[in-house]
Amino acid sequence: MTNDADILIVGGGLNGPALALALAQGGLRVAVIDARPAVQRAEEAFDGRAYALALASVRVLQALGVWAGLRDKAQPILGIKASQGHAGQGASPLFLGFDAAEIEEGAMGQMLEDRHLYAAFLAAMQAEPGITLHSGESVVDQAVDAAGVTVTLASGSSLRGRVLVGCDGRDSAVAQRAGIKRWGHDYGQTALVCAIRHEKPHNGIAHQFFMPPGPLAILPLPGNRSSIVWSERRATAEAIQALDDEGYLEVLRPRFGRFLGEIALEGRRFAYPLRLTVAERFVDARLALVGDAAHGVHPIAGQGLNLGIRDVAALAEVLIEAQRRGEDIAAPDVLARYQDWRRFDTTRMALGMDAVNTLFSNGNPVLEAVRGLGLGAVNALPGLRRFFIREAAGLNAAEPRLMQGEAI
Repeated sequence: MTNDADILIVGGGLNGPALALALAQGGLRVAVIDARPAVQRAEEAFDGRAYALALASVRVLQALGVWAGLRDKAQPILGIKASQGHAGQGASPLFLGFDAAEIEEGAMGQMLEDRHLYAAFLAAMQAEPGITLHSGESVVDQAVDAAGVTVTLASGSSLRGRVLVGCDGRDSAVAQRAGIKRWGHDYGQTALVCAIRHEKPHNGIAHQFFMPPGPLAILPLPGNRSSIVWSERRATAEAIQALDDEGYLEVLRPRFGRFLGEIALEGRRFAYPLRLTVAERFVDARLALVGDAAHGVHPIAGQGLNLGIRDVAALAEVLIEAQRRGEDIAAPDVLARYQDWRRFDTTRMALGMDAVNTLFSNGNPVLEAVRGLGLGAVNALPGLRRFFIREAAGLNAAEPRLMQGEAI
């Protein structure tokens, strides 16, 4: 049977296009199947959704050739401040501060709006002859045989390839059809996501304010704007999300504080139930999982997309190098290299974020005192603080070449 592509990627959000570009630039033919029409993903209107891209993730975008057109749209992250407290009472005087000046690489990362990142990926995919985008198509079945993998589309047509990659989110149908189970638990929290404009400049500083119901992240965007990722217990979050804009701001203001002056909503408001979910395995026969399809973590520290980009860089390197060596890119031992590379780092990050949320999302006064002392101790030790800065920037792990800014 003739293959339509070497790699079939199901899911066209962000990880799917990034992987497609990496693989195509390495000489593989790729088909991307995206249930959502591309024109909807690339809408120009500002809607408030943005990502904190670690420095290592930015290097991937540089290596893929898309960062040059995004640099002017991004906001460098020049510092991070983490503190704890209660709504309306302000932050504890003991806080943890990271400054990009403490490492040699410059900004720790970049804030970038979803609309700009996807539009750049779409333009790059359309310009890459090795990529075919099937927009507005969904996969309803998949079948693996000795020679390849076939997916059936809702339109009735089918596509055939050598390897199938699931980039289709936390409820990955690709994983479910392969019988891959998941472990994890519900946090009982919902993330309220929006953007706000404010009177005073943020100076490129990201803030993480830990409160008993859940953390509030205030992430700098270009201009006097910030992205908000605000975790609350589910029932409370649902009630807040149901309020009108002014009612929503009335609840947000005492949590946000006045350090940036008056605030106002800008763009749309979103709500995402939070749960930890990790696939029991990242590979199967002729199949690999990437991004949220493999692991969904708590949004503390904004590592979700960064973990997905690490997956992209690792899988692309494994497949491209196997192809160049004349190996079968779908062989179990080849795909196992990807799983071995990514599973420990993913589990470490997932459990780490889970522990931080458990430790900080409560009002126990004894734990508050211990947490405050811990933050203060890290802040007082330059070597340890530098380690955490490099961790946030994605610079500590043994990374694939793309994450070092090198083409494969």
